Amino acid sequence: MSREKGEFAEKKAISFLEDLNFKIIEKNFYAKKLGEIDIIAKKENIYHFCEVKSAPDYETAINNITPSKLSKIKRSINYYLQIKKLDISYSVDAIIITDENIELIENITI
Repeated sequence: MSREKGEFAEKKAISFLEDLNFKIIEKNFYAKKLGEIDIIAKKENIYHFCEVKSAPDYETAINNITPSKLSKIKRSINYYLQIKKLDISYSVDAIIITDENIELIENITI
């Protein structure tokens, strides 16, 4: 996906989360050599670390969250929690954006 398409998808995801009363904490948090967290949001004292995936159809988008990608996200979250000195409840989520729909999937796992 091009950088432009990715940025458009992330803006759409942020707007979607804000409509659901999430507070956006950070965007594109980059952990050196570990990876990136697309969106960090908070709702009801729970942090949500969100991976945004966009594709023409749901199956293509969801299949782009590979075990390797999820592992990098988890390491990036641990790094984030460590540098921010946070001991919090959190969820690893996916926001799937297709031509037709946008969906939040909470607590994704391998």
